[in-house]
Amino acid sequence: MKLLPNDRPKKPERSVSSNWRRAAKAVPERINLAGAAARLCLAKTGANPVRPHMIAINASQTHAIISFVASGHVLILDARTRAPIDCIRTSIGAGGARQVHFAIPSPDETYIAVANQNGKLFERIDTDYATNTFTLNAAAMINLATCLTPNGLQCQLDDVRPDNAPICPVIEATSQYVFVTLRGGGLFVVDAQQTPMQIVAEYDIDTVHPNGCLGVQVGEKMYIDSGGGTAAHLFGADIYAFPVTGFSPLNPPNTPAPTVVLSDASAEADAHGATLTKHQRYLWVADRGRNFFWVIDTATDALVNTIGLAGEVSADPTPDLLVTSPNGSHIFMSLRGPNPLTADPHVSTGSVPGVGVIKVTEGGRNGVFEALAPVSNLDATNVERADVHAITIRVAQDK
Repeated sequence: MKLLPNDRPKKPERSVSSNWRRAAKAVPERINLAGAAARLCLAKTGANPVRPHMIAINASQTHAIISFVASGHVLILDARTRAPIDCIRTSIGAGGARQVHFAIPSPDETYIAVANQNGKLFERIDTDYATNTFTLNAAAMINLATCLTPNGLQCQLDDVRPDNAPICPVIEATSQYVFVTLRGGGLFVVDAQQTPMQIVAEYDIDTVHPNGCLGVQVGEKMYIDSGGGTAAHLFGADIYAFPVTGFSPLNPPNTPAPTVVLSDASAEADAHGATLTKHQRYLWVADRGRNFFWVIDTATDALVNTIGLAGEVSADPTPDLLVTSPNGSHIFMSLRGPNPLTADPHVSTGSVPGVGVIKVTEGGRNGVFEALAPVSNLDATNVERADVHAITIRVAQDK
């Protein structure tokens, strides 16, 4: 299957790989977060963790970080044994709320950047994985609802940045700068190595549209997206390429300016997850509203292909987040199923919850949706409640 960029994505080819059958029979390991992990959180914070939402692995592959979007907890697990190590509850912010949409470890392993979504706080957990020491640094926090930008503007301001709920922190390779996407549009670049953390670049809603949730770096540029899925911004798909240097509190707003790689405001459009193919040659971005991937050439920022997903493996997969296998041969996507717990149903609802398996072809320019590993969690009334959202890879070196 090979499509021109302006063509409507076609149905994927049927796979002849044995992965089709192997994935269908895969049995997922279950980690009971309602057991020892919940007891640890209750003992340390006085509250139970509610609704695990995202997962990340530190650079050394030793620890897993789980974000709880309903209760505002960050849980740290031993990645090898799955045993809970620490549990931290984030601060109370706007309107008495706290929610951890995504907590992500820095590449240099010195901190975890925390998007406290409805609290409208950007927080930092200082980390020492060798000693299992994790500390929520209250002095580092930025209150995105009440702060002022370096240009003296209110951080949250109608028609500029109307809703400063942080969605996804994206950390560049040196660990100094974090790109913080905002639910209502706009973006901040934050120097996370200062205490308190400092905003060093500010962008408005006209420059960066709402609901960004991806970030991948290629050399000296960082790809960031915006999408749909909220009542205030139902549809949208934008991909931006930002520089990773040139930030200064002395700059005017929207400086340095991003390059708009792609912009699509069509009905049902929703750019969401993304990943890079082997050698960072191509950027794949999922449109979960319309069941396809955009393929961007990272050398030229040109759209070179679209890969359709709806077909024989799944009539409505609804790709959410993406991750590439260590050898680059496959890309895996999380599939949320018929009853997702979060996000507007029109963009996140799919047919079967699980993990989709895409075989990468043509050196990363194309791919075949060849298998689906289902996950199930039926309730007492036989309704499917599984909701596979977060996805990451840990390279196991366990004996």
